[in-house]
Amino acid sequence: MILPIIAYGDPVLKKVGVDINKDYPEFDTLLENMFDTMYNACGVGLAAPQIGLSIRLFIVDTAPFSDDEDCTEAEQKDLREFKRVFINAKILEEEGDEWAFNEGCLSIPDVREDVFRKPKITIEYLDENFETKKESFDGLIARVIQHEYDHIEGILFTDKLSSLKKRLIKGRLSNISKGKINVDYRMRFPDQKKKR
Repeated sequence: MILPIIAYGDPVLKKVGVDINKDYPEFDTLLENMFDTMYNACGVGLAAPQIGLSIRLFIVDTAPFSDDEDCTEAEQKDLREFKRVFINAKILEEEGDEWAFNEGCLSIPDVREDVFRKPKITIEYLDENFETKKESFDGLIARVIQHEYDHIEGILFTDKLSSLKKRLIKGRLSNISKGKINVDYRMRFPDQKKKR
C-alpha cells in the first residue's frame, strides 16, 4: 500500500526515533508499504518518520543512481544491487574529507541543495530479519545511508545548510509545509492532520 509522505514542517520529522524489536506489529507489511511508497515517489531511501512513525527504521535502494555516468562500472554495479533495510542503526564512524553532493528529500519536494558529508561510514544495524550487521560503505551508498540515518535522528538535510541558504529557501519551505506545491506522489501536510 502506498502511504502519504509527511511534508516538511510536521513535528514528527524533528523527533529522534525509538528502537524497535522483532515484535513490532505487522512489521513485514510496514516494510512492504515503505518500499511501495518509496518506489512510487521515485526515491532512493525512505525513513519511518517520513511516513509518520518515530521509530529507528529506514530503507535504501540506490539502483536509480546506477545510471550516473560519473561512476565507474564497478560503482554502477554496486549501486544497482544495493537494497537494504536498516533497523536501530547506529553510525559508529565517519571518515575522510567532506564532499558536496546535491541532495533532495521526498519530504521536501523541489528543494535541492549541496550538502557536505564524509565519504566513508561504518554502521551497525539490524537487517529485516533482526540480525546484527556491522559494515562500512563509501561514496553515494554512504551518502544515502547518512541522509536516511539523519531522519531517524530528527535531522533534515536543510538543517545542514548555511544560514544564508536557509534564508534563501525559507519561502519555498513555508509553501511546502502549507501544501502549496504540486507533487506526483501522495503527501500529508502539517495542517491536513487536523482534518483527518
